[in-house]
Amino acid sequence: MVSDNRLVASALGSVPAGYPSPAQDYSDSKIDLTEMLIRDQVSTFIVRVSGHSMEQAGISDGDELIVDRSIEPREGNIVLAIIDGEITVKRLSITPQGVLLKAENPDYPDVSIPELSELRIWGVATTCLHHLN
Repeated sequence: MVSDNRLVASALGSVPAGYPSPAQDYSDSKIDLTEMLIRDQVSTFIVRVSGHSMEQAGISDGDELIVDRSIEPREGNIVLAIIDGEITVKRLSITPQGVLLKAENPDYPDVSIPELSELRIWGVATTCLHHLN
């Protein structure tokens, strides 16, 4: 349900993944997904991931990432980066030799940023929306 451009859903409380219990207390209170998932609405956007290079980080082809441009990128963050006009999602690594954008899949190479390349960190991924179907 969308209300005033905010995502709102019903809260169920915690739900066990084992055998269902009829004694479970369920809540029908409302939760605001925008409030839960987005720290700064003005500088946050969602992108859809294409590819498999971040699978070991739990990010699959077709997932959506919530990306916040207001967060200062730090070592270990998963970032949306633009390298010489090409956009990618990788884990940021800062080494004595320079910046390295690390893939989270051994089938994909890390990206070392050459000295004369233009690198822009477009934002830090804060949440992965992974669809089950």
